[in-house]
Amino acid sequence: MELSSVFLTTGGAFGFFRCFNAVVGRLPVPEAATKNTTRWRNISTSFLHSLVTAIWALLCFFLQPEMAEDLIETHSVVSHALVSFSIGYFIYDLFDMVKCQRFTQCWELAIHHTVVITCFGLSVLTHRYIGFAVVALLVEINSVFLHLRQILRLANQAAGTVYRVNSMINLGTYVVFRINTLAWMTRWLVLNRDNVPLQAYTLGSVGLAIMTVMNIILFYRLLRSDFLKSSTREAKKEKEP
Repeated sequence: MELSSVFLTTGGAFGFFRCFNAVVGRLPVPEAATKNTTRWRNISTSFLHSLVTAIWALLCFFLQPEMAEDLIETHSVVSHALVSFSIGYFIYDLFDMVKCQRFTQCWELAIHHTVVITCFGLSVLTHRYIGFAVVALLVEINSVFLHLRQILRLANQAAGTVYRVNSMINLGTYVVFRINTLAWMTRWLVLNRDNVPLQAYTLGSVGLAIMTVMNIILFYRLLRSDFLKSSTREAKKEKEP
C-alpha cells in the first residue's frame, strides 16, 4: 500500500467507527444501560472492531501462511490494510475516551492506545513488521468475549447462564490469545534481536513490557470479579442455615 492508501484506510476506519457509534446511539438501549449510554455506544463499537479484526487477522495468515515464517518483511496488501484499519480505530477510540471520560478513568487505555498507534504506525510507514503487528492483533479474538462481557454487565445480565459461559470462554481465550501471544512475541523479539534495528527493538520491547503488565493486571481483575467473588458468595450461601 502506498502512503496515500494508508492515510485513506486509517481515516476511513476513523470515520466508519465514529458513524457506527452515532448509529448505536440512535438504536434502542437496554433499560439498565440507559444510565450510561456513552459507555454502551463505546463498548458496542469496540465489540465490532474486535469481531472484524479477529476474523481479518486469521484471514491474513490463511491467505498468506508464509507470513508466519517471516514477520519482518513478508506481508500482503490485505495484512497491511488491516494494520492501517486498526490504527484508525485506536485513534477514534482514544479521542472518544478523552472526550467522554475523565483522564483518571481512562489513563490505562489511553497509554495502551498510544503505544499501539506508535508501534503500528512505524510498521505501516516502513512496510516492515506487518506480520508481527498482525500477530499482535490476534488478541482481538479474546477482545470479542471481553467486550461481550462488558455489554452483558451494562445490560444487567451478569447473573445469567450466557454471562457465565462467556466468562469461561473469555478467561480461556485470554490465556491463549493474550498472555501466550504476548509471551511468544517477546520471545520472538529477543531471538531476532540481530535482525531488528535498535529503534524498533527498543520501541517493541517497551511496548510489550507495558502490554504485559497491563494484561496481567486485567487478568487478575477478571479472575477476581467473575470467579473468585462468585465462589466466595456461593460459599457464604452454603454456610447459611
